[in-house]
Amino acid sequence: MTNDIVALIEYYEKEKGIDRAKVVAALEFAFISAYRKMVPGAEAIETLRADVDTKKGETKIFASLNVVADGESADKFNDVPLAVAQKRNAGAQPGDVMEFNVTPKDFGRIAVQTAKQTMMQRLRQAEKEMIYEEFKDRAGDIVSGTVRRFERNDVMVDLGKFEGIMPNRERVQGEDYNIGDRIRAYVLAVENEGRGPEIILSRSHPNFVRRLFEAEVNEISDRTVEIRGIAREAGFRTKVAVWSNDPKVDPVGACVGMRGARVKNIVRELNNEKVDIIRWSEDPKEFVREALKPAELRSITVDTEAKIVHVTVDELDLSKAIGRKGQNARLSSRLMGWDVQVRRDESKEEQFKEKIGGAAHTLGEQLGITDELAEKLTFAGGFNPELIVDMPADYIAGALQISEDEAEAILVRARALVG
Repeated sequence: MTNDIVALIEYYEKEKGIDRAKVVAALEFAFISAYRKMVPGAEAIETLRADVDTKKGETKIFASLNVVADGESADKFNDVPLAVAQKRNAGAQPGDVMEFNVTPKDFGRIAVQTAKQTMMQRLRQAEKEMIYEEFKDRAGDIVSGTVRRFERNDVMVDLGKFEGIMPNRERVQGEDYNIGDRIRAYVLAVENEGRGPEIILSRSHPNFVRRLFEAEVNEISDRTVEIRGIAREAGFRTKVAVWSNDPKVDPVGACVGMRGARVKNIVRELNNEKVDIIRWSEDPKEFVREALKPAELRSITVDTEAKIVHVTVDELDLSKAIGRKGQNARLSSRLMGWDVQVRRDESKEEQFKEKIGGAAHTLGEQLGITDELAEKLTFAGGFNPELIVDMPADYIAGALQISEDEAEAILVRARALVG
């Protein structure tokens, strides 16, 4: 055995964490493969065993042969005559199986290159098996690693003994990584396919946020507070619905932390992604009211069968309720599992128009003009004769789209009413 093979054993044992016995077993297999390739007729030998002495650096190959009566050998590669066997063991009898040292001269030195390649293949397979065994139960955990390299848009992450892959689809839009960056990620899956096991990582999955809350909030880890739902658009906004098993514990306050310390740590890990923490409720009306905050809802109508919630809001709150590109309403729908439909509350506007219409009709009768002109005059600020008399004739003419003479006539009638 040469020093490079010894170094290989040390490397795989210490750096890769593969058990020494497995490394030596791989080496033994490799030397047997090398023997079969090097020695004519060795392929026909059914049972071979390699004995590797890692201390002395010696390798021996043994063949298990069947003892047969002299002159009755039918297989020269797997049988040994009784006379030859009895020279090794006087008590040997036909039917016995005996091991014979069949190591060629200088075998270790000649075979080492052939054996090394085979050994590497076996050790790589052993490493893959170890990755799968260690990580198969870690799906759903958060791990830390270092960005090692990029393959197209996929990020390869060094996890110590192992390597994980964060596919482009699991990256967060807007997050950029450099080689050497330390990152945390969610173990989405450990897949054991033809290419060997792969550790699939994600930073965009909603459960990444769930695990961050579990790590940061003691009340969640001890199950006093439960996360009942998460809706996320990674890189932009996440809504988390929480509920407390203990009426004395405020679930939202527990997640926010003193002066917002807990949620700030999570937001920092998410690169300032907006996180809304919402009190969960069985009542759809109460739940949607919490989910659409800070918008104030004017009315809520629930269609239980179709699982649709209709809400109305004032004009000023419409953009808050819907959110940027519909994000707030969309995430609220996902969080609830209901279709949340947001509309502007038009009842006040209709009431205002009715009042304006009534006032304009009265004003028209007073000034002797049509309701249409009276309504235009009202919208221009002339709610009553007292206000109209202070308006210039050209302003009235422009607002009502009439001549200045007609506007002057309206002013005359308004002054007469005022006295």
